[in-house]
Amino acid sequence: MVKVSIASRRCSARILAVCILWIWGAACTPVGDTSSIAQPARYFSLENYFRQEASRLQRLAPRVSKTVSKNGAPESKEISIANWEREFALFIEADINKPAWRNSYRIDSTANTVQYTSSDPALRTTRITIAKHTDGTISHIGITNSVGNMLYQTDEQLDYYPDSLYRIIKQQHVRVIGNSHYVVTGRLK
Repeated sequence: MVKVSIASRRCSARILAVCILWIWGAACTPVGDTSSIAQPARYFSLENYFRQEASRLQRLAPRVSKTVSKNGAPESKEISIANWEREFALFIEADINKPAWRNSYRIDSTANTVQYTSSDPALRTTRITIAKHTDGTISHIGITNSVGNMLYQTDEQLDYYPDSLYRIIKQQHVRVIGNSHYVVTGRLK
């Protein structure tokens, strides 16, 4: 009988210790602490939009007349895109909904257009323009990216017209090598 009471006391002591730790942990958490609660997106989410478009186009499997041009020498093919998410990678990467950038873009809007302009010249995505039809559906997304240092400068203009066309224009200047100009255009059929 003595053995049962010692085991019982040990179990009660463990339960008491767990309860004390739980109460102490709850008491140390500030009542108004919302740091772990996800904040709503401040800006239009390019990542969500283009992932949804990639999924939709993956299902529809449209043929695409794709033209790639480097320094004015074009090459065209009619193809099916095997992975639309990879095709839209530059558009997805231009998403500006990062916690550190929460107040880094000025928002200007009219009835059918929203424009986000970077207030920090160090940010890669400098401008996003989203135009909508009168029914609220997106008619065009334009993205301007710019990055550079003492050795190179790269400027990109990305355009997307749903169910019609996407285009990537990239101009690059590398100090030692010189200038390069790339254009990728995909026309959906």
